[in-house]
Amino acid sequence: MNYQPKNLSFDDKARERLVSGIKQIAKAVKSTLGPRGRTVLIESNEHTHGITVTKDGVTVARSIALLDPVENLAVRMVKEAADRTALSSGDGTTTAIVLTEAIVMEGLRLIEPHHNVTEVIRAINKKAQTIVKALDKDSVKINQRRLQDVATISANNDEEIGKIIADTYKKVGLKNGIVTVEKSQTPNTTSEVTQGIQLDRGYTSPLFVNDQKRDECILEDVHVLVTDQEISNLISVENVLKKIINDQKKLLIIGPCSTNVINTLAANVVRNGLKFCNIIPPDFGYRKHELMGDIALALGAKYFSEQTGDNIQFANFSDLGRAEKVIVSRDKTIIIRGDEHTDEIQQRVEELEVQREEVSKKQDKDFISKRIAGLQGAIGVIYVGGNSDIEQKELYDRVDDAVCAVKSALEEGILPGGGVALYNNTCDVDEFDGGDENSIACKIVCNALRAPITQILENAGYDLDDIIEDGVFGGVQGYDVKNSQYGDMFEMGIVDPAKVTKNALQNAVSVATTILSTNAIVTLARTYESGE
Repeated sequence: MNYQPKNLSFDDKARERLVSGIKQIAKAVKSTLGPRGRTVLIESNEHTHGITVTKDGVTVARSIALLDPVENLAVRMVKEAADRTALSSGDGTTTAIVLTEAIVMEGLRLIEPHHNVTEVIRAINKKAQTIVKALDKDSVKINQRRLQDVATISANNDEEIGKIIADTYKKVGLKNGIVTVEKSQTPNTTSEVTQGIQLDRGYTSPLFVNDQKRDECILEDVHVLVTDQEISNLISVENVLKKIINDQKKLLIIGPCSTNVINTLAANVVRNGLKFCNIIPPDFGYRKHELMGDIALALGAKYFSEQTGDNIQFANFSDLGRAEKVIVSRDKTIIIRGDEHTDEIQQRVEELEVQREEVSKKQDKDFISKRIAGLQGAIGVIYVGGNSDIEQKELYDRVDDAVCAVKSALEEGILPGGGVALYNNTCDVDEFDGGDENSIACKIVCNALRAPITQILENAGYDLDDIIEDGVFGGVQGYDVKNSQYGDMFEMGIVDPAKVTKNALQNAVSVATTILSTNAIVTLARTYESGE
């Protein structure tokens, strides 16, 4: 009989060990917060030469695993808050961890045995949603002047990197442009802008992935087959595949494929090292047909469609389009094309602009605008350099965070940075009416919102109460710890993307309330546990 013994922890003893784990990961991560935060040296087999130096909160968090299984459960939950924040907005991971610790510690301090913990947690979540709405209301739309401020702050106040990111976004366009980050083969950090297309479709099989770290299929100098006809067997595209396989070329199929075809292509990728990938066509109905036509035009491919009477069985290698690079993730595809076919593309854009003026429905105008953006859209690539692998890895993390932060700022606007936006809501959000549980929840959240700005000031050697007492503070007014001066946070260029701030709070509340509601913990039995 196969069974695995377990250890159980209950009540205060269980929560004490959870809190110990939270404190340890938070202490390591929050030392990086703010312009005067410190770097963390990490030993890890996953990094070059076994070590890395970073100020990136999520990198620090991911590196931590504790010996005690209960403490490590807490670490894993806090890492989940950081990972969710990084996934949704690309930055704000350290803030999420600082808020998580603060909510948990305030909860343990203020919640008494006679309180209904379930009601307190429900009130905490309600309070957080109220604050998120307030942050939405306070957000300011970003402009080109603020773009560099966001990039600089997110790159840990590296003005040179901030300028490179801002210039790249300005070149590709703030509305439609896409910026990606790659490692350079030289010590210098540079940027390059190329024409490209983004599709809201990902790979049809995870076996196509060739970059396991990013969970992406990346192909360079790739041929592209564009069709809306289902490829039910490989014989129907034999003329295309024969040339691709014999010459060891790479192929992206934008079109529906049967399960057998997908499995066969994926098996050849894994077993024979062939370079294939497949995504399904974007959108549906007539919109799919129009978008596929745009893609074919942009890549110089022939579009095999049932509507035009073209049969995929007659496709030849010469009917394929060409792209410099494709990056296919789980739910998105970026196609970087060359400068070919620019005259045809410009003509199509001009035709679409005329159509947009003639249509009356808003949804039709929006769809045509989307098509124009797809044809005109540019992709910027920032190549991150360094004098050593360690330096390059640290800089790469910062640039990647900054690019994601700028994207978030473009989506939902910006707020006063340095923890000021959260601090403002300790006073601006109306108190809950009702019972004692609501009051406790309000105190927990409001006190926790002071944690990020407190930590930023503490890392710089300041005390929050002294800063508030000595100068004008609140609203858009705050303190620049880098230059030791009070002022308008927007004017001083100290801003945070609203999306980052909101996601950090929401994810912190989600994890912290789960920990506060825990009363029993079950872990696998280990001989090294204390008291066992």
